[in-house]
Amino acid sequence: MDTLKQESIKAISKLPEETNIDEIMYRLYVIDKIKKGKEAVLKGEVISSDELKTFILKMDEASKTW
Repeated sequence: MDTLKQESIKAISKLPEETNIDEIMYRLYVIDKIKKGKEAVLKGEVISSDELKTFILKMDEASKTW
């Protein structure tokens, strides 16, 4: 398994030469979020789609009372 530094270098090296700092930072951000998501799945730290739908509906209803 690659280290974080190695993963970052690989990701950056695949970008076009004219890439700006915002694109680099975004790419690294996405890689980090995907890695953390995979780790959460392995730990069982997930919710079902039904639970998510219920949460979203509750939030939507709550926002209507603001």
